[in-house]
Amino acid sequence: MIALLQAPQVRDTEVFTRLPARFRRTGARSNWADANRGGQPTDSFLEGPVFDGAGKLYVTDIPFGRIFRIDAQGEWEQVAEWDGEPNGAKFLNERELLVTDYRNGLMAVDVGSGAVRPFLDRRNSERFKGVNDLVFDSRGNLYFTDQGQTGLHDPSGRLYRLRPDGQLDLLLANVPSPNGVALSPDERVLYLAVTRGNQVWRVPLLEDGSVSKVSAFFTSYGPSGPDGLAVDETGRVIVANPGLGHAWVLNHRAEPEVVLRSCAGMSLTNLAFGGPQRKTLYCTESVTGTVLRAVLDQPGLPIHRART
Repeated sequence: MIALLQAPQVRDTEVFTRLPARFRRTGARSNWADANRGGQPTDSFLEGPVFDGAGKLYVTDIPFGRIFRIDAQGEWEQVAEWDGEPNGAKFLNERELLVTDYRNGLMAVDVGSGAVRPFLDRRNSERFKGVNDLVFDSRGNLYFTDQGQTGLHDPSGRLYRLRPDGQLDLLLANVPSPNGVALSPDERVLYLAVTRGNQVWRVPLLEDGSVSKVSAFFTSYGPSGPDGLAVDETGRVIVANPGLGHAWVLNHRAEPEVVLRSCAGMSLTNLAFGGPQRKTLYCTESVTGTVLRAVLDQPGLPIHRART
């Protein structure tokens, strides 16, 4: 980290709600936790926050293949469960969530019935490394990351674009742990969290569909780098940073204007804007199974869905 000319405002989050005890898989082992949590006891690992049109918040639980819905009062209900490892989520349409499932690829989940169906499980008959997060643009293009177990030892993580006509474009194939994705307000730049590189990359999206002059926009520090991303209407990039328990609010020069600190644990993994005028930032603190929140001064960008 470089020295800043002006110190950022430091604020604490507050607890919105916690995963109820009846949903915690206390004492249960999972293959995901054995590989990604060093075998530590993990009763849940929350990710993928996204709001529906009625203001209800959905989150995923990676190790136990579950999706939960949370109402404005913080009450939880289970929506779906399957043999998968769901991470990021965005609405495909009014009824279905599109979920990046580390084990199975892209899956569509009916939030009414709980039915789960494959959406894109392979590319040219080859399995993905382990898809992680996703975002739609206003034209229906889907950008998603394929992280797997990549890192500085194996910088072969991928960034894909799936067009509405079904064409799948490989945009990057040299990323050490691609994670969260978000678009600038004009959709000319994609921001990409590179967790094991401890950076956020800036990916220009060119008119011909290619990318060029990809650069490191922000560099963090600590044991685990940037994860989930969001962007507000002024173009500020908000970065969830597990390991530090911070959410960075970055201006157009990648300078932190605000640092939001977790009040519940250090594993601040992902975030979504919701509440009145989309000015409340909701964050998943994954290890404690907690959803945190903080009110910001600018609204988040609207979240797009697929074009049908």
